[in-house]
Amino acid sequence: MTIHLALQPLLALIAGILILVMPRLLNFIVAIYLIVVGLTGILNL
Repeated sequence: MTIHLALQPLLALIAGILILVMPRLLNFIVAIYLIVVGLTGILNL
């Protein structure tokens, strides 16, 4: 049995919740999300 956890939808969900709770974090959350997505694309994770 293998468990495959999709990283991007989980990060998007967490980012959305944090933006709803603390809207001032929007710039940081978007920047971190883009960095993570870029790294996963480059490293083929």
